[in-house]
Amino acid sequence: MALAIFDLDNTLLGGDSDFLWGRYLCENGIVEEADYRRANEHYYQQYLEGSLDIYDFLEFVFKPLATHDMDTLLQWREAYLEQKIKPIMLPAAEQLVEKHRAQGDTLLIITATNSFLTTPIANLLGIEHLIATEPEVADGRFTGRVAGKPSFQHGKVERLRGWLSDRDETLAGSIFYSDSHNDLPLLELVDTPIAVDPDPKLKAEAQQRGWKILSLR
Repeated sequence: MALAIFDLDNTLLGGDSDFLWGRYLCENGIVEEADYRRANEHYYQQYLEGSLDIYDFLEFVFKPLATHDMDTLLQWREAYLEQKIKPIMLPAAEQLVEKHRAQGDTLLIITATNSFLTTPIANLLGIEHLIATEPEVADGRFTGRVAGKPSFQHGKVERLRGWLSDRDETLAGSIFYSDSHNDLPLLELVDTPIAVDPDPKLKAEAQQRGWKILSLR
């Protein structure tokens, strides 16, 4: 039995859940469309380039969470899952997850996207364990701040080490599937790194290092 770790956006999903949440907010008049769409696309480009300031981005993405009550946010999230997430779920990704489940592996999603968005997505995939960036909650409302370390770049390694320590487990036999060069710190740590529909930077690294390249599209 091994630890099978999956990135979420553009790995198990055929798109980016954080970016699509921004699209949903714009399309439904929840945010000022022109400015928000421009900023959303700007941050996503920075992510692709590897230059994203994660704290600056989280301040942007958590603001709509902090300005609305939880019941309203949960209603929007349900509509977002139907409109934006279910259409980009990949049959081949679900088959890969099921293969690891059948082998008795421990399944874990680790994602930079926040847990408000990704918890129900992990549930749709039937994956119990999730490490995601945590938005701070006080008195039943989001504060707009991040709680703890964002699970982004080296933060994924730090958060995973804490998770393993809490469970008294190791990375022996571990596998990590990811599409992004932002995940190189964790890909370098596991026993079996696998590049999934990789971005150009990760594809070049995978080819140079002899890592397996897989497509779920």
